[in-house]
Amino acid sequence: MAAASADSSAPTHVSGYSWKALMGSAVGYAMDGFDLLILGFLLAAISSDLSLSPGQAGSLVTWTLVGAVFGGIVFGMLSDRYGRIRVLTWTIMLFAVFTGLCAFAQGYWDLLIYRTIAGIGLGGEFGIGMALAAEAWPARHRARVSSYVALGWQVGVLGAAMLTPLLLPHIGWRGMFLIGVIPAAVAWVIRNQLHEPEVFVRKSRAQSPSALQCLKLLMKDKATARVSLGVIVLTSVQNFGYYGIMIWMPSFLSKQMGFNLTKSSLWTAATVVGMMIGIWVFGQLADRIGRKPSFLIFQVGSVVLVLLYSQLSDPTAMLWAGALMGLFVNGMMGGYGTVISEAYPTEARATAQNVLFNIGRAVGGLGPVVVGALAMNYSFQIAIALLAALYVLDILATLFLIPELKGRELQ
Repeated sequence: MAAASADSSAPTHVSGYSWKALMGSAVGYAMDGFDLLILGFLLAAISSDLSLSPGQAGSLVTWTLVGAVFGGIVFGMLSDRYGRIRVLTWTIMLFAVFTGLCAFAQGYWDLLIYRTIAGIGLGGEFGIGMALAAEAWPARHRARVSSYVALGWQVGVLGAAMLTPLLLPHIGWRGMFLIGVIPAAVAWVIRNQLHEPEVFVRKSRAQSPSALQCLKLLMKDKATARVSLGVIVLTSVQNFGYYGIMIWMPSFLSKQMGFNLTKSSLWTAATVVGMMIGIWVFGQLADRIGRKPSFLIFQVGSVVLVLLYSQLSDPTAMLWAGALMGLFVNGMMGGYGTVISEAYPTEARATAQNVLFNIGRAVGGLGPVVVGALAMNYSFQIAIALLAALYVLDILATLFLIPELKGRELQ
């Protein structure tokens, strides 16, 4: 792993800039969550209007994620070279323009192109925002702050779940895409008031690494390679489970459980609230007892709750159990940004955040395909139950590959 020497320019107290950096990062991530979830809700309407096959409709999600993986990797490396704020502004502009263009799509192919390019812009948000927030806050608050950035996604998802049934009947799917541009505009305004973190400015004056050098730092020795592998396993399981459940659950509740759009949205909202509570709790816990113990508690809880959920058929029980499952399954999102920020040096921090998380996102992109195939050939309950095995893999990766980094100053 990179040398553990702390950077003297790392913040020692919470300032106004700390809060602005946190807000800008969280709002940008909310933009991502809102966009991806409304796509799940809009697939039926888009398919009907543009005469899309089920395969074409599903590919809109898949290629959005493909774009996000590509954009995350590219923009992460650009951020380590050119700065957090500047590159985040580029990602927002790209996302906003092509999300707006989705509202004017006339068929499958132009919509697919718009979604893919919007995904490229979307992909840079998570890692760069996490790096920015980590570099703007003292070490003692880092896990909590990273969890607050992760909460931004869930706020966006919750907004999509609550607004879609209210607005879709009146403005249609095209209007919903235009609504999706609003969070991007808010994030752009906030970020225009920020400067680069001092820890990044000090490092960039000393050296400006190439993209290849940034990538090499992720595998520079055996210890670092082990951490990188562990993070990839954790983020792959995270994204696989999340997308597998959240993309298909509204359709499952509608077709097999007889839920209307409002009830499906209520389930999604309850589950997302559970996820938000879990992320918040994880951040508080990780700053108190450490990163590894927190991950292990949530991973064991995920195994138990996923297995329990797969046995349910009563709608009310599914509502409450969904919220509890969401607490454990997605609460771990509060920890990835912290571990990655602390494990890698400033000159490769955003690269590490985006490359490692987006490799996980690429693997996770298979979640909707695998869950859909299992649900079609067996049942949705069986597909969900098999996800429990993935969280056992998560436990092993945490035990043997992830170091405890609580309290470490940024390198």
